[in-house]
Amino acid sequence: MPAQTDVVIVGGGLAGLAAARRLHRAGTPWLLVEAAERLGGRVGTEAVDGYLIDRGFQVVNTGYPRLSALVDLTSLGLGYFTQGVLVRRGETLHRMVHPLRDPFGAARTVLTGLADAAGLGRLGNVPAGHDVDRVVGGRLADVRRISSVGRATDRLRLAALAARCASLPVDRLLAAPESSTETALRRAGLSDRIVEELLRPFLSGVFGERELHTSSHVFAMIVRSFARGRIGLPAGGIAALPEAVATPLPESLIALGVSATSLRPGLVRTSAGAVRCRAVLVATDPGTATALLPPLRRIRMQSLTTYYHSTAEPPLAEPILLLDGDRRELVANTVVVSHAAPTYAPAGRHLVATSVAGPMVPPEPVVRAELARLYGRPVDDWEHLTTVPVPEALPAAPAPQGRLRKPVALGEGIFVAGDHRASPSVQGALASGWRAAGAINGYLRG
Repeated sequence: MPAQTDVVIVGGGLAGLAAARRLHRAGTPWLLVEAAERLGGRVGTEAVDGYLIDRGFQVVNTGYPRLSALVDLTSLGLGYFTQGVLVRRGETLHRMVHPLRDPFGAARTVLTGLADAAGLGRLGNVPAGHDVDRVVGGRLADVRRISSVGRATDRLRLAALAARCASLPVDRLLAAPESSTETALRRAGLSDRIVEELLRPFLSGVFGERELHTSSHVFAMIVRSFARGRIGLPAGGIAALPEAVATPLPESLIALGVSATSLRPGLVRTSAGAVRCRAVLVATDPGTATALLPPLRRIRMQSLTTYYHSTAEPPLAEPILLLDGDRRELVANTVVVSHAAPTYAPAGRHLVATSVAGPMVPPEPVVRAELARLYGRPVDDWEHLTTVPVPEALPAAPAPQGRLRKPVALGEGIFVAGDHRASPSVQGALASGWRAAGAINGYLRG
């Protein structure tokens, strides 16, 4: 490890790797130190008995602009999830289509809502114990995209909200008055029914909190990415994402298993010795960043727990997110991930990932009972592979967050990056690291 360089990057997560990519492109000498024995930070995968177990349910969103700028997404061998969700309400599964991906399906959704209001029946609802995707020869197969989640006006307003977030320039979205996501949904005219049956369970898995205190500006960016991109998993697990970002970087400039113990302008002390430098970038998790840089405000973190089960017979025949619309407030979502990426499970088996938001980690039998209700079938023969609690899954982002660009330059050649300096997402981490490297290059030239 060199004793001197221009820039020391502390942290080998997505933010640190994005910064290294920009510094390397500019020809700026740099060194990255990472305390763990792998790159990726909070993004990781473990191979266990033929299964790929991600560090919580994480996905690749092709709508993230900084991601597609840094990585050839085709190289990841992405397997995609169905563009829509299923919602469990009582004895029935309801399909909610992606309003911008399937306008005809969305139109049928609205027509069905009008039919429901007129008392004409629930076309397309799927009774418990029936798999919507296994009914292929009869009437249900023709109408399986129709939903009665919320009211017809709700679905129209939700489609309009998604279209607005997808089409307006980012600056205009972030110039809008800011509130909590809950308040923003109410201001959009959405009813309690669609908020509680669809949006709260879905967003709790995205934000790590059910109260929807997250900033409406963060919400707008999340909706924008979902509307513009597709959601998938790499064939090699989510760890393939940071590996792809790091691919162009020389291994000789990355020191794994080396932690930064302290720093000051021009000097970083590490477990492998001191390194003199002209600039330092702290691109660690928020807790480590605060320990190294005491002036930083402590960031509250949101918790997520993922339960992984293996089964010989999948409960659904497609990779679609299943939400709990019954307001039980335990499971955020569940999905057969091996339908999207068959490499996640060995031959003849399927991998189901179930996410719970919040700091509590319910016992697996409690979650298993909820899965039987949600899927509408027994799950007694499912094998519980592991439970992955991530107490610091992502930064809390309550209003006000402003334009989602917190300062990266702290003065005297010290910089900071991470999703806590932007939006709590893969895009936020990558964009923050890229922006910090640009600021470092300007500082060094000045």
